[in-house]
Formats: sequence, C-alpha cells, structure tokens
Amino acid sequence: MLRRIYFLVPTVAAARSIVDELLLARVEERHLHVVAREGTPLEDLPEARIAQSTDLVPALQRGVAAGGLAGLLAGVLAVAFPPAGFVFGGGALLGLTAFGAGFGAWMSSMVGVGLPNSRIEQYQQAIEAGQLLLMIDVQRDRVPEIEAMVTRHHPEAELEGVDPNIPLFP
Repeated sequence: MLRRIYFLVPTVAAARSIVDELLLARVEERHLHVVAREGTPLEDLPEARIAQSTDLVPALQRGVAAGGLAGLLAGVLAVAFPPAGFVFGGGALLGLTAFGAGFGAWMSSMVGVGLPNSRIEQYQQAIEAGQLLLMIDVQRDRVPEIEAMVTRHHPEAELEGVDPNIPLFP
C-alpha cells in the first residue's frame, strides 16, 4: 500500500534538487507530484495531475460504494417483488449491483473532478505565497527512509505529514 508524504518547498530549484535525489533513490517519476501557484514555471518537474489536484479519487470511491449499495438494494427488491410477473435470479442482483456501482462512480467522478483536493487546500496559502507542495507516493516501509533523506539533505523543505493510504489507481 502506498503512502503519500507532503513537503512544502520554498523554491523551484529546491524542488528540482529533491526530485532528482528521489529519482536516484528509485522513486518513480509517476509517484512524484508538484503543486505550485498558477503561472509558476515548473519546467521539467512532475506537475500534479487531475487525480492528485482534485477530489476525484475520494469521490469515485464514495460513488462506487453508494451506487453499489443502491444497486444491490434495487436488485434485492426486484428479486423479492418481481414486477409484472417477471422472474429474476442472482444474475439480476449482480447486474443491478454492478450497474449501480458504475453509475455511482460515473456521477460522483464528475462532481469530484470539479472540487479541489481537500488535503491540498490546507496548503493553499503557502502555495499562493510562492512555495511548492511536493507529494511523494512510496511504499509504507520506505516512508521513514524518504522522510529522513529529504529532511537531512534539504533542511529548507518542511515535512507536512503523511496520508495513511493512497489508492493503487490512478
């Protein structure tokens, strides 16, 4: 399971230096995400994508759960009280549950993509002041190693904490 480590970094040059070190430490570039004030030239730094900068993933998770539950309930009702003499079996139950989960995921992801990431909002003032937020996704057992490496080599970087779990997708 991946964990996300947050650092506030004062300059683009410091962020580039940290990213280069992380790449040498075998942290894949796809697991590095930088959030900066709009208009800040990040050049070759890995900019946070939609999945990291919006509430897409949490909304998607809630939508799958709520939609799947609603579909399951509809399936149970259809099997227990079949309309107009139809006979439904387990396939209808599974089908309605899958449809509900898919529909819930689709609808909630459309909402979530329009909302800013609630965790990043905590750092919005610092970002607007010119600092960069560096998010690093690593395996749970590597968290202490990566935290120590960054804080030891870059005292200007402020460790802001660790998210407990990052989904395996996206």
